[in-house]
Amino acid sequence: MRIRRKKWARPELAVCPFFEEDPEKNIGKWSSLYARKQPLHIEVGCGKGGFVGKLASEHPEINFLAVDIKCDMLGVARRNIVGIFEESGRQPDNIMITAYNVEHIEKIISPEDCVERIYINFCNPWPRGKHNKRRLTYPNKLEKYKEFLVKGGEIRFKTDDLPLFEDSLEYFEKSGFEVIYKTNDLHNSDVKDNILTEHEIMFSNEGIKINYCVAVKP
Repeated sequence: MRIRRKKWARPELAVCPFFEEDPEKNIGKWSSLYARKQPLHIEVGCGKGGFVGKLASEHPEINFLAVDIKCDMLGVARRNIVGIFEESGRQPDNIMITAYNVEHIEKIISPEDCVERIYINFCNPWPRGKHNKRRLTYPNKLEKYKEFLVKGGEIRFKTDDLPLFEDSLEYFEKSGFEVIYKTNDLHNSDVKDNILTEHEIMFSNEGIKINYCVAVKP
């Protein structure tokens, strides 16, 4: 997702209690940053933060870590998360956001962090063959996720891009994940706990169906 530079983003993040400036120092000990020690879920490429903010506000029993490469985007996410928690009457004590390149996610998260779930929503499809390896569901990424996902841990993946979805199902299988649920029409499926993302609302309004799957590490 492209976003214009926002001069206010870094100053606001600098004083944000749930923004982590140096994520590498927390590898293996993310749980120490939260108010409570409880299961950890991650969103990779959190964008404007509406999805993870809503999840965290509705699930105080889970800690969330939202990662995006752009501080400008995280500045928007911070504002959205604050607004969502204010509406729920809670403090954002079970969510952290940080800026990092997911290509090197193994430098900020380790098996000791015991991640139970990863969310990947509407990532760049990188349709040209030579760019496929940059996809967030490509086998080289999945192998990294496997290192810190607990046994039975999940990856929940949503996309509007059917070729990316079909390729990703093959990637999951190739990397040893078991796809326990899949649908090419999420909004007309039996999934009851879906939270809409900004992209999802836009695509749905255009009549584009949403592909969704849950892949489990055996």
